[in-house]
Amino acid sequence: MKLATKTPLNHRTASPVALTQLGFGGAPLGNLYRKIKDDEAQATLDAAWDAGIRYFDTAPQYGLGRSEIRFSEALRRFDTDALTLSTKVGRVLEDCAIEDVTPEAFVDVPQKRIVFDFTYEGIMRSYEDSIQRLGSDQIDMLFLHDIDAGTNGQAFEDNNLRQLFSQGGYRALSELRAAGKILAIGAGVNTWQICERLLGEAEFDGFLLAGRYTLLEQDPLDSFLSLCIKRDVGIILGGPYNSGILATGAIEGARYDYAPAPEHILSRVRQLGEVCAAHDTPLIAAALQFPLGHKAVKTVIPGASTPDEVRQNVAIFETPIPQALWSDLKGEGLIRPDAPTPKEPNHAA
Repeated sequence: MKLATKTPLNHRTASPVALTQLGFGGAPLGNLYRKIKDDEAQATLDAAWDAGIRYFDTAPQYGLGRSEIRFSEALRRFDTDALTLSTKVGRVLEDCAIEDVTPEAFVDVPQKRIVFDFTYEGIMRSYEDSIQRLGSDQIDMLFLHDIDAGTNGQAFEDNNLRQLFSQGGYRALSELRAAGKILAIGAGVNTWQICERLLGEAEFDGFLLAGRYTLLEQDPLDSFLSLCIKRDVGIILGGPYNSGILATGAIEGARYDYAPAPEHILSRVRQLGEVCAAHDTPLIAAALQFPLGHKAVKTVIPGASTPDEVRQNVAIFETPIPQALWSDLKGEGLIRPDAPTPKEPNHAA
C-alpha cells in the first residue's frame, strides 16, 4: 500500500526517522471536544495501522495524558519496529484540586493541571512521565510543545526560550538524542515564526507545524520553508484543515483557528470550494494533499476519533486531483503563484 512507503524526516541524523506521508494525529484520542470510549479509541488506532499508516503522534496535553495512555495499549499490539512515534515535552502534568484542572478543549479528563516547564528538569520529567504513560521507551521524536505560548492566553515566548537555552532544556533534548533514547528533536507549535527563530539558535531535526501552511495560508514560503530545505529540516504538517473550515467548507459555524471563522475567511473558502467543484474535486481532498507539494513537508497528520474517520482520511488522501485544479487556484489568486503543488495523485498500490 502507498501509505506504508516512508520518507525520511531528514538525511543527516545517524538513524533517519521514517514517516508515512499520511500520519495519525492523536489529539482526538484525548477526548477532544467529545468523550470517546476506550474500545472505540483502540479500533481507531487499529484502522490506522490496517490502512498502512506507520507514523503516530500524541502529547501529554491531549486529554491530560489520556491520549498517551490509549496509545500504550496499541503499542503492545503493533510491530514497534515498523512504526514511528512522536510525543511532546514542556507541558508537565501535575495532580491538582478539581478547580485547577486545565482541560482546555478536552472533556472527561483526569484531575491534572498543565505546568509549562522547558528547563532541563522539566524536559526530563516530561519525557519520563510520557514513558510511564506510554508503557514504552520507544519514542522516536520529541517536540517542544507550544514553546511560543503559555497559560491564560498570554505569550511567554521569551521566558520559555530562556528556560530552553539558559536553563538546560535544549541540553536535555541533546543528551537524549546523543544517547540514542530518541532519534530526533523539534517543536510542535502553531506559528512558523518560532520555528525559524529556533533554527537560528540551535540544531533541530524537524518541526510539527499546525495549520500554518495550508490552502488558506502560505506565508511560510517567504523564508521559513526554504530555510528548512537548506538546513535539511523536515516539516510534519498538522491541522491541514485550519481546525475545520477546509474540511467542512464555509458552512454556518465553521471553525478557523479553533474559533468561529470570520467573514473574510468564509468568503475565501467559498471561492476555493467553487474552483474545486468545477474540477469535481472535494475541497477537503485538495486541502489534505496541497501541503505535500512542498518538499520540506514530509507528512500530513489529520486527526481521527473513529475507524470511519480514518478510512475517510485515507480515501481523501488517495483522491486523484487534476493538475488543472492547482493552476486554476493560482490563476484566481487563491493560492500563491510560488506555491509548489503535488505532481501526482496518491494511490494505494
